[in-house]
Amino acid sequence: MQTRALGSTGPRVSAIGLGCMGMSDLYGPADRAESIATIHAAMDAGVNLLDTGDFYGMGHNELLIREALQGRKREDVVLSVKFGGMRDPQGAFIGLDARPAAVKNFLTYTLRRLGTDYVDVYRPARVDPAVPIEDTVGAVAEMIQAGYVRHLGLSEAGADTIRRAHAVHPVADLQIEYSLISRGIEGRILPTCRELGIAVTAYGVLARGLISGHWQKGQAPAPGDFRAHSPRFRGENLEHNLALVDALRAVAEGTGATVAQVAIAWALSRGEDIVPLVGARRRDRLAEALGALDVALSADDLAAIERAVPADAAAGARYDEQQMAMLDSERGA
Repeated sequence: MQTRALGSTGPRVSAIGLGCMGMSDLYGPADRAESIATIHAAMDAGVNLLDTGDFYGMGHNELLIREALQGRKREDVVLSVKFGGMRDPQGAFIGLDARPAAVKNFLTYTLRRLGTDYVDVYRPARVDPAVPIEDTVGAVAEMIQAGYVRHLGLSEAGADTIRRAHAVHPVADLQIEYSLISRGIEGRILPTCRELGIAVTAYGVLARGLISGHWQKGQAPAPGDFRAHSPRFRGENLEHNLALVDALRAVAEGTGATVAQVAIAWALSRGEDIVPLVGARRRDRLAEALGALDVALSADDLAAIERAVPADAAAGARYDEQQMAMLDSERGA
């Protein structure tokens, strides 16, 4: 497995990480046994970065990961955990809480659910506008000093917030959406991260399956799948975006790779400081994603990809209006 450094202060991790959210939440029903088998297959292939959030399935995802890691060496995995998302009993998101006391409370429950005495990377899932980022980061820094956390991460933070956070404690990585059809970070956020020695763990590299090559016209999201409310998966937006995928498929065929592999390989090509997260819930999808590591895109291939899917070519926002309003990264990015 190829590895990359998680920033100038973080650990070395597999060049592709496994995002585990869909195994518990937001993408419709998932098979528990297959999910665990997929985590095992990922680790057996050399993937050591597992990403989760304490609000994924309201703790279910952390418990699932704990079960999957039974019998494995703790030091063989890098656990990245997001906190701060607040939900009600129906699963609806009802706000953020990144107060220092909440940080320590969330962490305490995470450690118990994961069955570990430390988290490798701990990060607020979103920037809480009611709490200065210095206070949130300061609380994580205290937990680092106490040995309960190894590294600080951020998620969906804008350039100014990144600087403020990094001034309090070194940030290992920024987790943020980055893909062929979500390139907003290239303006201010990515240059800021590179200036400060902060890696990017890129989620959504397949745009939640939209540019995987597997989403079909007329395909209906399963019950409980939040993509039913995603602007990019609806109506004319979907037709437009799938036309981009068709153009990308023509490029992929010329490389001998699948659409998904080319999309992931493109993300890998953006720099050694980019670590794509793939949300595979099945072993076959994981195997396809890891195949991207063997795809060598030439300059001509990259140019063809840019022609097929130009920057800002996607139709529709990456989240619905309510979720977009929660993204610090969208404010002057």
